[in-house]
Amino acid sequence: MLAWPIILSNITVPLLGLVDTAVVGHLPDSRYLAGVTLGATLFSFLYWGFGFLRMGTTGLTSQAVGRESDSEVRNLLGQSLLMAAAIGTLLILFSRPLISLGLWLLNGSEVATELAAEYAQIRILSAPAVLANYAILGWFLGQQNSRVTLLILVLTNSVNIALDLLFVVGLGMTSDGVAWATVIADYTALTFGLWLVSRQLKLLEGRFLRDRLLTLAAYAELFHVNANLFIRTLGLLFAMAFFTSRGAVQGDTVLAANAVLLQFIMLTSYALDGFAHAAEAIVGRSVGRRRWDEFATAVRTAAWFSLATAGIASLAFALGGHYLIALLTGLPEVRATAGSYLPWMVAMPLIAVWSYLLDGVFIGATAIREMRNSIFIGLAAYFPIWWATQSLGNHGLWLAFLTFSLVRSAVLAGYYLHHRRTRWHPAAPCL
Repeated sequence: MLAWPIILSNITVPLLGLVDTAVVGHLPDSRYLAGVTLGATLFSFLYWGFGFLRMGTTGLTSQAVGRESDSEVRNLLGQSLLMAAAIGTLLILFSRPLISLGLWLLNGSEVATELAAEYAQIRILSAPAVLANYAILGWFLGQQNSRVTLLILVLTNSVNIALDLLFVVGLGMTSDGVAWATVIADYTALTFGLWLVSRQLKLLEGRFLRDRLLTLAAYAELFHVNANLFIRTLGLLFAMAFFTSRGAVQGDTVLAANAVLLQFIMLTSYALDGFAHAAEAIVGRSVGRRRWDEFATAVRTAAWFSLATAGIASLAFALGGHYLIALLTGLPEVRATAGSYLPWMVAMPLIAVWSYLLDGVFIGATAIREMRNSIFIGLAAYFPIWWATQSLGNHGLWLAFLTFSLVRSAVLAGYYLHHRRTRWHPAAPCL
């Protein structure tokens, strides 16, 4: 019940990307599509880096719900929104050097980079709204209300799509129209989210406490959790960026084939994330209540759903992978190249499923250092494997990436088993 709205809301994300591409792709000059693609990629990485505002808020809120502390639930929202507003404002103030650096790293053509910079200067204006929406989504998920996620994302993407068509098709704007559509959609979603928050606050006892909101020391736990989540996310971003860059070195065909196959991973993640996010909420509540029987049941049930989903994905890639590749690209050389690496896609869901699931468990339990450590231990295996298998070409790169996922899953599993014996069981001392 918690997972399905998250899975459906995840599906709306690529739908928006398809509409953006279709609208701009029908403009008379391809440079607009290149500019929007480059700018959208920049913001995907930028905002993904601040995803800790969603994850950290979920874990801490779910534990407060378990302790039946309405006042803490209320004040966690206030802290997260203030933090989102502060970070969003700083992103706007330092937007020019940030955008210049990001586009330099993406290394697009001169024309595409110029258009992307124009797009980004508009798009950055929605940073406070985007980050505040992360906090609101995390807060509601921590209270086991995942339908809000679906409502907010469906509204955001519906408004965005409608304004794309109005600004670009109706009013004749170009990439700037796509950017303004996104900004307006983000603030529309924030307005709707704050309305939902106001309704929920009426059901909670307690009140906002000035000391909790305006005293820096009161943010210690939130800072600690979010700092480790931020470092963990940077590690993941680096792993993905390294994979993309090493594929690009092998030529445009390999780069395109890898991009197609990465869509398979993204497709699988939409479903696995749903069960992981549901586990965050239930595990966090169980930790707050110190109900270790409920904790074990939540992990076991999420594991069965996740493993079944991963198994279905692997089977689908094994039986219909070539057909799926054909749906994503019509280029014969890219199809053939991607098909030769398809076995890695069959293995990936069964290996990576445990890192998705256990990320959810550890976020709910706010055991964030372990998640951070798993990333760096995984990277410590990733790079040597890639270096030692360069003679295998792209197969060596996929082997290194699979090893990264395998090691990360194994490290998290080891931490989980250790904590179940020492911290997450009835005889554990109350912390």
